[in-house]
Amino acid sequence: MDRSAEFGRWKAQSLSKADLSRKGSVDEDAVEVVELLNSREEFFTTSSCAGRILLLDGSTDGSGVQKQHCCWLLVTHKPCAKDDVMTALKGATSDAVLKFEPFILHVQCRTLQDAQTLHSVAVDFGFRNSGITVGKRGKIMLAVRSTHGLEVPLTHKGKLMVTEEYIEFLLTTANQKMEENKRRIGRFYNCLQHVVKRETISNSHSKGKEKNNSLCTRKNKRNQGKGHDPSTTEDDGRELEGGDGLEISATLFLGDD
Repeated sequence: MDRSAEFGRWKAQSLSKADLSRKGSVDEDAVEVVELLNSREEFFTTSSCAGRILLLDGSTDGSGVQKQHCCWLLVTHKPCAKDDVMTALKGATSDAVLKFEPFILHVQCRTLQDAQTLHSVAVDFGFRNSGITVGKRGKIMLAVRSTHGLEVPLTHKGKLMVTEEYIEFLLTTANQKMEENKRRIGRFYNCLQHVVKRETISNSHSKGKEKNNSLCTRKNKRNQGKGHDPSTTEDDGRELEGGDGLEISATLFLGDD
């Protein structure tokens, strides 16, 4: 099976699966981006989160990393009010942490060039922690991520360690980050629309050139020995140098898949 067919099989399998996320559906602010990418033959999304404010209750290990199976006291994909957090904190019995997690999107790409194009758009529009992973089976994954998160402990062993005034300050900061996150998603989507349109035109133009090049090849074979027209080589050189492809430098990580 060639790479393109294998990618098509992976995409069909992934998009046919049920959404196993906690919410069970794509977040409203991420729907347009997800649908646009999934409509393209070069991409499909494997997971996404539009951004959220959450309150987790659970012990941490010695490094401060949250352990699994912590309790979700509160989660919202919209701006959050102080009263909601204070009510949720009544259920804290351990180390409660207030977090803002920005937009994250995982996209499997057909080729490395497709991944690099998408990576360039992501970085240019604020998602500077984005990266490309190439798995052992040849799966090319792009993670679209940013760095403007927030994580602050509020309780220890169930006891509130900060004032309500400080919690209100934290929520003001988290809500501002949420609004900026939404703006970044909008700019990212608008740019993707232009890139997709440009790539469609470029691909159509490339197919036309391939057809013309095929005709020229057959003609050249018939005209072998009849002399060489140097203008043909010069034209081809100019077309190569004037290509519209995006060239970027991206860090690649080897994955297990």
